[in-house]
Amino acid sequence: MSGQAPFFERPGPRWFSIPAHRPFVDDLARGLLNALEPLGPEALPRATVLTPTRRGARALADAFLAVGGGRALLLPQIRPLGDLDEGEPPFEPGELAIDLPPAIASRRRRFELARLVVDHGDLLSFKPGPVQTLELAKALSDFLDSCQIEEIQFEDRLDGLAEGDLAQHWQVSARFLKAVLRAWPERLKHLGLIDVSERRVRLLRALEKQWSENPPTEVLVAAGSTGTAPATADLLRVVAAAPKGAVVLPGLDEDLADSAWDRIEGSQGEQHPQGAMKRLLDRAGVARGDVRAWVPDADSRGRWRRRIVNEALRPAEATADWLAQIASLRAEAPDLDPIAEGLMGFSVIAARAEEEAAGACALLLREALETPDKTAALVTPDQTLARRVMTRLQRWGVIPDSSAGAPLAAAGSAILALHFARLVEEPLNPVRLLAVAKHPLVLGEDEAPAAAVLERKGLRGAAPGSAEGLRARLKDTPEALALCDRVLAAVDHAASPYADGFARPCQAAKALVEALEGLIAPARLWAGGAGECLGALMAALIQDGEPLPDASPQAFADILDRLVNEETVRVGGATHPRLRILGAIEARLVRADRLVLAGLEEGVWPQGAPIDPFLSRPMRSRLGLPPPERRVGLTAHDFAQAASAPDVVLVHCERRGGAPAVESRWLWRLKTLAAGAGLALPRRDDVLDWVRALDAPEPYSPIKRPEPRPPVEDRPRKMAVTRIEALTRDPYAVWARDILKLYPLERPDEPVEARARGTAIHAAFEKFAETYPDSVPADAAAVFERFYIEALVGAGMPPTALTRERALAREAAQWVADWERQRRAGARKIVVEAEGKLELSINGRAFTLTAKADRIEPTQDGTAHILDYKTGAAPSQKQVDTGFSPQLTLTAAILMNGGFPDLGSPAPGELTYVRVTGRRPAGEEQVRALANGESEEAARKAMDGLVKLIARYDDPDEPYRSRVAPQFVKEHPGDYAHLARVFEWSTSGDDGEGE
Repeated sequence: MSGQAPFFERPGPRWFSIPAHRPFVDDLARGLLNALEPLGPEALPRATVLTPTRRGARALADAFLAVGGGRALLLPQIRPLGDLDEGEPPFEPGELAIDLPPAIASRRRRFELARLVVDHGDLLSFKPGPVQTLELAKALSDFLDSCQIEEIQFEDRLDGLAEGDLAQHWQVSARFLKAVLRAWPERLKHLGLIDVSERRVRLLRALEKQWSENPPTEVLVAAGSTGTAPATADLLRVVAAAPKGAVVLPGLDEDLADSAWDRIEGSQGEQHPQGAMKRLLDRAGVARGDVRAWVPDADSRGRWRRRIVNEALRPAEATADWLAQIASLRAEAPDLDPIAEGLMGFSVIAARAEEEAAGACALLLREALETPDKTAALVTPDQTLARRVMTRLQRWGVIPDSSAGAPLAAAGSAILALHFARLVEEPLNPVRLLAVAKHPLVLGEDEAPAAAVLERKGLRGAAPGSAEGLRARLKDTPEALALCDRVLAAVDHAASPYADGFARPCQAAKALVEALEGLIAPARLWAGGAGECLGALMAALIQDGEPLPDASPQAFADILDRLVNEETVRVGGATHPRLRILGAIEARLVRADRLVLAGLEEGVWPQGAPIDPFLSRPMRSRLGLPPPERRVGLTAHDFAQAASAPDVVLVHCERRGGAPAVESRWLWRLKTLAAGAGLALPRRDDVLDWVRALDAPEPYSPIKRPEPRPPVEDRPRKMAVTRIEALTRDPYAVWARDILKLYPLERPDEPVEARARGTAIHAAFEKFAETYPDSVPADAAAVFERFYIEALVGAGMPPTALTRERALAREAAQWVADWERQRRAGARKIVVEAEGKLELSINGRAFTLTAKADRIEPTQDGTAHILDYKTGAAPSQKQVDTGFSPQLTLTAAILMNGGFPDLGSPAPGELTYVRVTGRRPAGEEQVRALANGESEEAARKAMDGLVKLIARYDDPDEPYRSRVAPQFVKEHPGDYAHLARVFEWSTSGDDGEGE
């Protein structure tokens, strides 16, 4: 404003605007400095500047230092309008007598509203759960904020809110709202508190009254606000009328045609970027033509950029004039193409998905750092995208100043607290026990080995049935037992409030905190920003959570999970001075040399109109609340501000969350306007090429099928018939298990149903045969059922699964009883779990074949039937005949060659699989070879195949290939497929040939 009279000497009211393409806080600081510095060093600190937010206040302070050339300055009093307090300026002592109750804390407010939801839950058509209760409380909080900001006395308007032809659920909602909202003021009065929004409005109204009656004599400037709240708008009017007051608006469109300006009203006006500005000026009684420029604007390119953006975002019904407007713009500047001039420095990136968009944004920010002193900022309402960009920037060791923060749920202390809350719900859940016991905050310096033993011996495999059972597994490892006891004791303490299965959430939170502090030193638990945030949340639950209804351990864990996931931790530490990540509102005042606007998809920027669970559109209208589309208009204004910067890159995704995404309406309008002028928005496809090149893998060269060739002397010379089956199908598994001695670990909380069922059926048959070796008792079904259930319990079957198994066991036991009577009628005796072996000489070297037969039935005619129990599918006839399932045939070979000493050398009889399921049919016999010489022939054939197989692997050049029988891949995935990297070589075309 050099060469002009100071702004405060002009006749009032004084309304100014800084164009959207100008750096707002820099121009504001420069204008104030130029106007006040000639009056002496005391003039600037006596001035008061009101900004919308605290971040805007900080940005203005930084701008004063920048435009002041780095010299020392006494700054004006910069106060955020959204965070006034009567104990601070401009509420100076003696100037304003105002006595307001303290504001209720946001968390306590939500908890108190949750109690009201529960108290009046009978008015709803459903019973809300704990998380739903919190969600309804949040919706009530938002509704109260809306009413208080708009200064609507909703108490007088609740009657008849849902009259007419509204759906029944809206009438239910109206009754519920009426009851809750009439109880809320009484509750606040009882607490001696007041809502934050109402308190803020009262402060603004008090300030308006004070300055109306006693206008301040010093310079007073309100800058950057659009006056969306009535109290703010009226205060701006008073500021503009003060003796040395002024209001500086952000990005008023002075070039928009009067016809288009007049159309900014109604529902379409709510979505227009100038809608808030028009409502403010209309309320203040100020014509748009009376708003003057804060600083002279000589930036012609920026002016054309602003014109293009504003034209693209003009009211929908005015877009029919686009071609005429384009012609008009070109007529204003016949010596150049204003459209092309305005599009200079403007570019678009269309990424495939969010991750690629994050990479592009990170590269654009990093590219800006190559120019000395150049600044760059990412502007997006998508916090997830912002965090992805931060992660990508860490590739170059760059940490931007980000307002997005980090989710508390991703912090170690919060993860531990959530796991622990779930552990109270399931105290012996192996996965959660491990998550807590092995958490870095829990483990002491020398406890890592103990945690490994606790995992391996105590928590892998079937879940322990009791704490005593878990301790029994660890009785020989005192260090692991001590760690286990420490965690279980903490769990017991956290569970202590749930005496009858329910507890007050405040008591549950207190017990949880005490349990965590018993495990971890508080200095470690609550350290850092995340620890402080979690501590504040837990403190709020303990101190203010009393209104929440009683909750079960699961419900409390759900409550804590929801609250933690809503918290954001502000990221501190050293950040790069030239890079920022901003939200859309923050970018209204802050400007950088390059702006990257990302998240330009419908539903993201702009977000869709919020869904109100309590109010329909007619109900909002009857209450006098603004329509949901108003938020779209405010975000449109923020987009227009940012898009008018000199160097702007617009980034959008073609797919989001795996589904096709629709580009933002604003981006679409800009593209359409440019196309109407015969131009196109420049693209930065080179950035996408860089992103893809950065993460592109090396030329893909998949591994071949593994073919280990161990020395012949290390190859097994003693194998069970079941391992012969493995050697036939997957030799690599034999190499890993039988040669390298790599045994698979069971997973924590390993599902035991199938395994326990197989173990139990074998144990029940064995015990039944040993208990009743001759005749079958009359109550055979009941006896077998008892044996089977006892074996299931011993095998680790969880109690929840036993309920189902009892019904199956009853059906299976009845079938087994009848089957036993039939089998024993033709058997000389029953032999169970018999062990046999056969010594062979293959290639001049000894080889031992072993077997453990489930059941052998010698008969009077000198043969012996061989049976194998199954609870799942039995091998098919083809698999047995081709040698891929040689278990029964090789067992028969051992039998006929005297490998079972107690049985002699009988001819093999029937080779049978006995499948018992308890379903329909409850059981069945599946004979794979008959007793008329067929089984003997099958045994000789299997033995010949065995000799050839072992002889083949006596060749040092014969490899142990992975999966030589691919037809069994789905049926038997195996324990070693990950070591063999089966997926890699099998999908590369190297499927090999079956053998």
